[in-house]
Amino acid sequence: MGRLVTVSNRLPVTFRSDAEGGFTLVQSTGGLATGLSGPHGDMGGLWIGWPGDLDGLPAPQRVALDDALAAMRTVPVSLTAEEVEGFYAGFSNGVLWPLFHYLLERLPYHSRDWDAYRHVNEKYADAVCASYARGDVVWVHDYHLMLVPALVRARIPNARIGFFLHIPFPAADVFRIVPWRNELLRGLLGADLIGFHTSAYAHNFAASLVSLIGIVPDIDRVRLGDRTLRYGVFPMGIDARFFSEAAADPDVVEQARAMRRENNAQHLLFGIDRLDYTKGIPRRLMAIERLLEMRPELVGKIRFVQVAVPSREDIAGYDTFVGKVHQMVGRINGIYSTPVSAPVHFIHKGFSQRELVAMYLAADVMVVTPLRDGMNLVAKEFVASRVDEDGVLVLSELAGAAAEMGEAVIVNPYDIDAVARALADALEMPRVNRQKRMRALRERVIRFDVHRWATSFIASLNEVTSEGGRDSMAPQPPDADDRILEALGPAHGLVVVLDYDGTLVPFGSRPELAEPDRELLDLLYDLCERADLSVHIVSGRKRETLAEWFDDSDIGLHSGGWKRNLEVDASWKGRVRPILERATDRLSGSFIEEKSASLAWHFRLCDTEHAAWQSRELQLHLTQALSNVPVSILLGDKVIEIQPHGVDKGRVVRTLRQEHPSAAFLALGDDETDESMFEALPDDGIAVHVGPKSSRAPYRLPDHKAARALLRRLLT
Repeated sequence: MGRLVTVSNRLPVTFRSDAEGGFTLVQSTGGLATGLSGPHGDMGGLWIGWPGDLDGLPAPQRVALDDALAAMRTVPVSLTAEEVEGFYAGFSNGVLWPLFHYLLERLPYHSRDWDAYRHVNEKYADAVCASYARGDVVWVHDYHLMLVPALVRARIPNARIGFFLHIPFPAADVFRIVPWRNELLRGLLGADLIGFHTSAYAHNFAASLVSLIGIVPDIDRVRLGDRTLRYGVFPMGIDARFFSEAAADPDVVEQARAMRRENNAQHLLFGIDRLDYTKGIPRRLMAIERLLEMRPELVGKIRFVQVAVPSREDIAGYDTFVGKVHQMVGRINGIYSTPVSAPVHFIHKGFSQRELVAMYLAADVMVVTPLRDGMNLVAKEFVASRVDEDGVLVLSELAGAAAEMGEAVIVNPYDIDAVARALADALEMPRVNRQKRMRALRERVIRFDVHRWATSFIASLNEVTSEGGRDSMAPQPPDADDRILEALGPAHGLVVVLDYDGTLVPFGSRPELAEPDRELLDLLYDLCERADLSVHIVSGRKRETLAEWFDDSDIGLHSGGWKRNLEVDASWKGRVRPILERATDRLSGSFIEEKSASLAWHFRLCDTEHAAWQSRELQLHLTQALSNVPVSILLGDKVIEIQPHGVDKGRVVRTLRQEHPSAAFLALGDDETDESMFEALPDDGIAVHVGPKSSRAPYRLPDHKAARALLRRLLT
């Protein structure tokens, strides 16, 4: 096994300069840095990320810093202030963060930072490719770097690439709001394994694939050409051992006792969050206020301590958010304070982990009520810290952790009255019930810690790539055109065989709308001018349509029965047409196309997710109904085509081989109907698949634009 190459927005170290011109590098203590510290060391890993703002750092200090980072096996990605603003603040946290957390009112009216996001993702991919060695495992993290998997895949086709999303993946109807949704999805599809915290997020991802780009997953995997992408659920844990050991430390225990004395309250409630609008702090304060209103006997007996760790304070709107929180705290304290106590204590600063553990130990109730959260590790840290098996966790059902922590008191953070009642129930819960819940929570949190999360993901990634067998293949050069043209080599003539729809033109909403544009016509006519080259279009379209589109040209046109004068038995159509008509009645927007030798049922105008299920049903029905009929059932791009046995595109190629015995052959196609064409090529023929689907073709181009670009190079 090779090294683990971890790719994240930030390096797991923080740079701090001192007054004497020196510096220190402080190791991060976050969940990701902790979880990957073991694999990073055991696998001789590299860690790629931004080291922070180094502008103005003197050259000698920068050289010393680079040496120190290299010694820690980290690779810095340098970003300008402008790049950080556009990539990090502008797009990652200004667009993706609120969108993925369903806070659509916070989306900007205009986002001009997509180019910055794409450019910085390319810089990270450059760093990966420059550092990559054969056999390495590349693990990319989080929403900042969603384009990196595909960018690396394009340059190192056989790399093992994993991606983990640390925030929620939204429902397909929410994800479609971002204009660059397809680019983001295709960026993720460069991975071999994609991990999510919960099954709901994985389902949302799969639904987005279906509804936005028409790729239908098979349970937990997607077939993409010669490889399989898998996606799965890998709930992230914490370093449970650290929190348990810290909670047993006498100094920490004494800090917890001091907190209870200083807060002078019968009941102590805690909330600890980054100061972010997704964490639900204003609504949490409203629930505390509602609790005191509903239960006036608790006035003077409870204290709610909200720690808000400063976060992203340079992001627009955070000053307003902080001001709103301060205003709410002041209002609640103004109404419900007594001469000796105030119900809310708001702290806006960071604390060490040991100080946080003391707070977890001191709390009667831990209030974790984000409006939306990928996981929320605070909930798990609280549980791991309660070595006394006491305390109550009140947890938002909209946090990913709720899927694992059913023994918590689960609440809807948008229902203020319900949260207030849940807080009252938590305060009054008998000790035996508190301990029973906490024991179950602790057992799970300790068992499924962050180290198990990391090793489980890496093991699954290795399983996926081992199944594909690609690691034994040598990486191919990045320029597909060069590889294809080089493979053609010198020959006595060249025969170019082309599918039409999806290969030369994008799919139209209806077949008749996909007529050739002027650029394509000029390209094909110019190719026909080459004395040593012949062009043939092989399409299932009616011969009359092709003749109308390519009239008075030297292009060979092959349609219907794949040879102009071939008579094909069409009696089977009478049996198939009623089945297709019933399917059309059930699915609004679907339609039947009758070709010279086949029938096609199109569903590209339909609701994609519904159509995916209906098409599967139709395939099954046709397979059963036509088991004794000599026809083939082929699945194309949002079309099911039924054609007679022996009437396929391979027949055209076999005929052309007889007519041009010494010529080289180049064939381009995009779906299952073109596989017979590829199979019929001579041994030295070049088959090129266009698009992302599975194919036996050894060469691949992403789309019809790339196919045209390849053909254009034949003119030079």
